Amino acid sequence: MRKYFRYIMFAIVTIAGQQFKVKQNDELFVHRLEGNAGDKVEFSEILMVSNGGNITVGNNSKKVQAEIMDHLKGDKVIIFKKKRRKGYQKKNGFRESLTRIKINAIA
Repeated sequence: MRKYFRYIMFAIVTIAGQQFKVKQNDELFVHRLEGNAGDKVEFSEILMVSNGGNITVGNNSKKVQAEIMDHLKGDKVIIFKKKRRKGYQKKNGFRESLTRIKINAIA
C-alpha cells in the first residue's frame, strides 16, 4: 500500500548573509536585523521555492514575509589562546546579537 503525503511549501532564502530553509510558521534565529519587535520584514533574495513538488530555482517574483519577535543574545562563546612554555594566556568571550523571527508567508 502506497502512502501519500502532502508536499509542504518551503523556500531557500538568504537572510543577513546566511541561507535558510523556511516554511510558514517557522521561528528562526538570524543575525541581528534592523527594526523593533513586532515589525514586519520582507526578504526578496529567494534561491529556490518548492510548492507541492514543483521546484522553481532562481530569483523570481516571490517574497518571504516575516515578523520580528524579539532581539536577544546567543550563548557565550569562550576564546582561549595559549602559547606553551611562554607564559602567554589570553581568555576572551563574546555573545552574538541575534534576532528571532517568525515566517508569516511565502508570497
